[in-house]
Amino acid sequence: MATKKVEIVVSPRPAHFVGDGFRVHNFIPGVHGLDMKRMDPFIMLDYNSKFHFNGSDRPRGVGVHPHRGFETVTIAYNGKVEHHDSAGGGGIIGEGDVQWMTAAKGVLHKEYHETEWAKNGGIFQMVQLWVNLPAKDKMSHPKYQAIENSKMERVDLGENGFVEVIAGEYNGHKGPATTFTPVHMMNAKLKAGGKAEFNFPAHFNTAGLVIEGNIIVNGEEKVPADHFVLFNNEGETFSIEAKEDSVVLIISGEPINEPIYPHGPFVMNTREEIMQAFEDFNTGKFGYLED
Repeated sequence: MATKKVEIVVSPRPAHFVGDGFRVHNFIPGVHGLDMKRMDPFIMLDYNSKFHFNGSDRPRGVGVHPHRGFETVTIAYNGKVEHHDSAGGGGIIGEGDVQWMTAAKGVLHKEYHETEWAKNGGIFQMVQLWVNLPAKDKMSHPKYQAIENSKMERVDLGENGFVEVIAGEYNGHKGPATTFTPVHMMNAKLKAGGKAEFNFPAHFNTAGLVIEGNIIVNGEEKVPADHFVLFNNEGETFSIEAKEDSVVLIISGEPINEPIYPHGPFVMNTREEIMQAFEDFNTGKFGYLED
């Protein structure tokens, strides 16, 4: 099989706060070359690199806000996140856990530092990724997938480390998340000197985010911590080698190839659908959630 070569390596842009609890670098769609169409079905990626929050009796976070038309995937690497929604869902995303929320036809949602963790504070690090939904599923019913770290498929690489599969598959091992379109998502946790190879269809949009350490891709491209690497849509295989103990989030998904019409917390296919989303939100059709 042909090698999937690196298209660009992107350094983190200046951070900004989402609410008062998430200090993030936006990669998708805020970076040139990482727009929603290019990265389809991945339409947003915010990365809260390691940041120390002081203890607080009032948990920091983001107040009530709506979503429609896509899924949010929250991955906690350090710290804990608590969440609630207008459909009665809620829970705690512990370190290493993932929350996969299908907003679909619409929910009100709030997320913040877990209450007990917030009292002491500490190092906080997370990723939130938005995964688009095809038109036929945008108005389906909301749902949650709470994926504990212990429930992820763990593929042992021996002395090299291991791969945690969240969605899709790695070397025939399938992750626990269910998806509407073909999506692969996994954490490669490699020891210093460890190597891993990956294989995804050439037309899938494929990228990696170095959470810890630093890596070399295909034996030639250096990608340090907190940097994002995008692959060309040619070839199927690529390799990563850890120069020190490293954690790399790998994502690969088949493009949906439908019109993308975003506006704030809504991502639909047409302007008319966005206007309808605002009308439904303003008339209370997303339910109620106390801020």
